[in-house]
This record gives sequence, structure tokens and C-alpha cells, in this order.
Amino acid sequence: MSVLNRKRIGVITGGSLIEGLHARLDSSVSVEDVRVGQFVVIQGEKHNFFSMVTDIALEATNRTILTRPPDGDRFFHEVLAGTATYGVVQLKPMLMLPHDLNQELRPVKTVPYHFAPALEADAQDFTRVFGADDATHFEIGRPLDMDVPVCVDLNRLVERSNGIFGKSGTGKSFLTRLILCGIIRSGTASNLVFDMHSEYGWEATSEDGKFVKGLRQLFGPQVLIFSLDAESSRKRGVSVDETITIGLDQIEADDILLLQDELNLTATAAESAYLLVDRYKQEWLKTLLGMSSADIHEFAEQAGAHAGAISALKRKLDQIQRLGFVREQAPLDAIDRLIEHLARGKHVVLEFGQYRSALAYMLTANIITRRIYRRWVEQTETFLRTKNTADKPRQLVITIEEAHKFLNPVAARQTIFGTIARELRKYSVTLLIVDQRPSSIDPEVMSQIGSRITALLNDDRDIDAVFTGVSGAAGLRAVLASLDTRQQAMVLGHAVPMPAVIRTRPYDAAFYKAMGFVETSIAERRNRAYAEMDELFP
Repeated sequence: MSVLNRKRIGVITGGSLIEGLHARLDSSVSVEDVRVGQFVVIQGEKHNFFSMVTDIALEATNRTILTRPPDGDRFFHEVLAGTATYGVVQLKPMLMLPHDLNQELRPVKTVPYHFAPALEADAQDFTRVFGADDATHFEIGRPLDMDVPVCVDLNRLVERSNGIFGKSGTGKSFLTRLILCGIIRSGTASNLVFDMHSEYGWEATSEDGKFVKGLRQLFGPQVLIFSLDAESSRKRGVSVDETITIGLDQIEADDILLLQDELNLTATAAESAYLLVDRYKQEWLKTLLGMSSADIHEFAEQAGAHAGAISALKRKLDQIQRLGFVREQAPLDAIDRLIEHLARGKHVVLEFGQYRSALAYMLTANIITRRIYRRWVEQTETFLRTKNTADKPRQLVITIEEAHKFLNPVAARQTIFGTIARELRKYSVTLLIVDQRPSSIDPEVMSQIGSRITALLNDDRDIDAVFTGVSGAAGLRAVLASLDTRQQAMVLGHAVPMPAVIRTRPYDAAFYKAMGFVETSIAERRNRAYAEMDELFP
């Protein structure tokens, strides 16, 4: 990697391993051409240091020049530039690249020598660091100042829980759809998407009002669409594979605790619910909702409960009974088939239709995920006992939006989502959490997040939360704060060798083609739909 083959931007003049390095810009380099988030290679004697620009500053050799600046005279500006006045960039070394291309990348353990040249990174550097787009490496975007892919390692991505963060309108749903497409194309895991706003299954609208293809359109029968409101899905032209209903006997006390904010439950609600469970088992909720005032007082006397608390619990839980997809009793067949599809390597998008309230979303997601988790734990224990790879459960990624409702400091200790986030890959089930308020998520959960893809955030608490457990976060904070409001993100964590700022990959016709989608005629699509139905219902 010769200096002659690259553009030199400056030389290293100081710094440290912990605080980062300072590079003085060459006189031929305009400070306005250097941007925060840009990648630079520092050429050392034994290694190249792949680094990121984290700050830019103006300096002068003599401070008196700054007290009497030239009054708009361009000639004096050009005379002083690069000699008496100059630009300085702060660099954060991320990886050490041995000069021998056959050697592996190494974590940064030292610093380069004084006056080591700082060079613009090129395509060869990025391919060496992030890999090439292939069966298990997926292009998520490109550097802000270059046209070379930045890839995530999908095998490493799915083995831990991950997060996609950003304020409203920054494209979190499109980032999520990109990641889901990569996982489906590679076959590294099955996906279950709790699609609160019907954005992932068939089609959705972009920020500029155009319709874009959903997972079912791109991947056909590999993706199944389940719905709580099949009528709403059909009105949008979506072919629903199954309709989900939930019985009162399928709702556990832990599901109710998750909804304490949505239902405004008191501290005694949990105690009352567990007393009912002890007496009536699976029929506890059905029995409670059918109790008269006299029945409540009788139960309270027998169980040592407070009749007023029981009455209040009944009144608030009546909201659940009014949800259109909740029945007094409902067959488990649809949920069982959903789980079976996931176990066999299919991907499922669950649409909520008209039931877009947080109450409906959280209740349904918790009930289904709890059953999935029990199945995967049982299968994992079987695998550990038999050591037969055929018994090993399929890797599963569960995508949830509004994740802070499931993973806030209180809920994370009580819900199945908190358990999954903390136990990571132990049972081959991980989460893809999508949220605009990461500061509301339990810090213990955030510290366990493997990879984080973050669009623009403005709130300091949210920015701090994204960097929970990340070393060298001070410099990265400034980079994150400099992102544009759309189509830019920072990716860091387990699935990439180092943090990177990217222009996110366009979700367009070229992307559809890369995913293997081929536009067909109406007749061909109809015949394919019939074939899919034959496959599902032989």
C-alpha cells in the first residue's frame, strides 16, 4: 500500500491511544473537504491504522494572528494558509491492518510514529475491513465520501440481539427492511416480524409517497403473512395465509403485568391476578370478567384479597375482552402453525390491521413470543441431551417496534423479551428491536445489544444510551450528531469490525433485483399465487 497510490491529507503530530490522534492537514488540502465520519488510513512502520475522523479544528502557529485577522483580504488568507494557519483533524484508530495482506486484522494496541502520513482510505481498505457482498456478508450502505460497499456479517448479526434506532422520520423502517431482506436472502435465520403498521408484509409507502415492495413481494412463499384483522389486510390487496385469534385462557398474569402502563394498573394488580391464577388456573381471566359484585366479595374473603382491588382489576381488564381478535376460547392451531413455519425455516409477518393500539400490540407479541420461547428452550435442551444436530433449533430473529414498551427497566425484568435480550444466543432466539427512544430501554438490555444501527438522534440521553458499553464513545457521539436526517446511519457492534458512518443502501428496483426479484406479468403472478396456495394447503 504505497503512499504514492493515495491522496495524502496530512501527518500525525500528536495524540494518544485513549484520546485519539491529531493530524495536521497538508496545505494543499482544504479543511472544508474533510468531514466528520470520513475514513483515513495512517501508514505506520509495521501496520496501517484504519481510522475515523471524529473532529475538525482550526489552529495557528502564532496566536497574535488570530487577534488581528486579515480583514477579508484573500491575498493574506492565501499567504497564511498552511503555514501560519492550518487545519487539524482528530482521528480515532479503529483497527490495525498488517502490511502483509494475508494476516488478520487486529485491535488497536499502539499508535503510529510522529509524522506518519495520513491518507484517504480506498476501496481495497474497505473490502479488507468489511468484506465483500456475498452469501453471508450483506451490503447495508456505503461511506459518505466513497462508492464502495460496507457490509455486515449476517452470521454474527443473528447470533445476538440487535437494535435499530433513530428519531421519527429518519428511515428506521427502511433500515429494518434492509436487514430483514439480507437475513432472508442468506438463510441465516428465520424471522418473525410483529408488524404494527403493516409496513413489512406486502408493500409500504416511502417518505416521498411512493409505494415500495414488502418482504412477501420480494421473496414469495418464503414469507407468510398472518393477521389479527384479515379483512383489513384483504382490503389492501394482501393475501393472508392465516388469521390469529387469542383466547382468554391463553392470557397469563405475566402478560397483564406488561400492560400496567397501558391499563393504568396499580401495584396491587399483580397480587390480585396471581391470587386468581392460584384459584382458577387457565380460566382465571374468563372467571374474573364473569364475576358479579357478590362473586368478587366472596372470592376476596376466601383468598384474603381486597374486594376493591379485584373490582378495579376486572374493570380495567375488560378492555382486553373488547379487542376484536380476543375470544372467550380460541384454538391454538394458528399460533402453533406459525411456530411450525418458523421452525421449518419460513419467515412470518404478523399484521395488526385496525388493532394498532399499544395494548393490542404488546398483548399479542408477548403471548406469541412466550410460546415460541418455550418451544425453543425445549428443543435446545433436547439438542444438548442428544447432541444430534438435527435436534438443534433453527436460529430465530424476532422484530419488535416500540421496543421500549417491552424493555423498559420494569418490563424487561418481567417479560419474555427481557429474558431473550439478556440470555442472547443461548436458545437460538434473538431480538431485532426498533425504537426512537433508546434511553427508555433498560441499560442492562442495551449493554447486551450486539449491533446497533443508528440514524439521527437529537436527545442527549438517547445518544448516551446508544453508546452504552461502547469504548471510545466520546468521539463517536460527535459523529452521530452530524448525521443528516435521512438515509444516513452509524453501524457499530458485533456484526462489523469497527464503527462506520454510511449512506444507507437505496431500497429501489436495483435492490429488488439484487434480492432475486423478477417483475412478472399479471397472469404469471396469479399462477404463482395458486402454486403457493397448493404448497401451503396440499
